[in-house]
Amino acid sequence: MSIHTLERKQLLPGNPHEIFAFFESPENLARITPPWLNFRILTPSPIEMKVGTVIDYTIRWLGFPVRWKTLITTHRPPFIFVDEQIAGPYSLWHHTHTFIDADGGTHMTDTVRYTLPAGVVGTLAHALVVRRQLQEIFDYRAATIGKLFAGSRFAVREGF
Repeated sequence: MSIHTLERKQLLPGNPHEIFAFFESPENLARITPPWLNFRILTPSPIEMKVGTVIDYTIRWLGFPVRWKTLITTHRPPFIFVDEQIAGPYSLWHHTHTFIDADGGTHMTDTVRYTLPAGVVGTLAHALVVRRQLQEIFDYRAATIGKLFAGSRFAVREGF
C-alpha cells in the first residue's frame, strides 16, 4: 500500500489571518472545487472550525455519488489546519493546510497524503485515473484561488 503525496504552494496577497479565514470556512471549499465534481456540503451551516469538527460532503465521481466525511484534527489559526477523511473513497486522506507570512503576503501550502483501497486494483486506478484527476482538481483550485486573490503566484511540487 503506497502513500502518495500531492503538494501545492501559492503566494497570496494578504496576511495569514485574512487568508486562513477564507480557507477554514468549509463553505468556501465549494467555490474552489471544480463544478464537474458536483461538490455539496451536507453538514448544516454555519460550521464552526475547531479540533473535533466533523464535516459531511458528497461529490460525483465518474457519475456516481460519493459520500465523504472529514474530521478536523489540527486547528491553529492562522497557521495550520488539518482535515482527515474518516469515511469516504480513500484508505488514507490527510490534508494539511499551512499559512506562513512571507514576501508581503502569505505562503499557502496544501499537502495531501493519500492511499487508495483495493490493493493492486487501487494502484492501477491511481496510475490510470486518480492521480490525473487529483492533479486536475488541484490545478483548478490553484487557478480559481489565483483569480479570487488577484496577483497570487503558485508553484507545483508533487511526489507520486
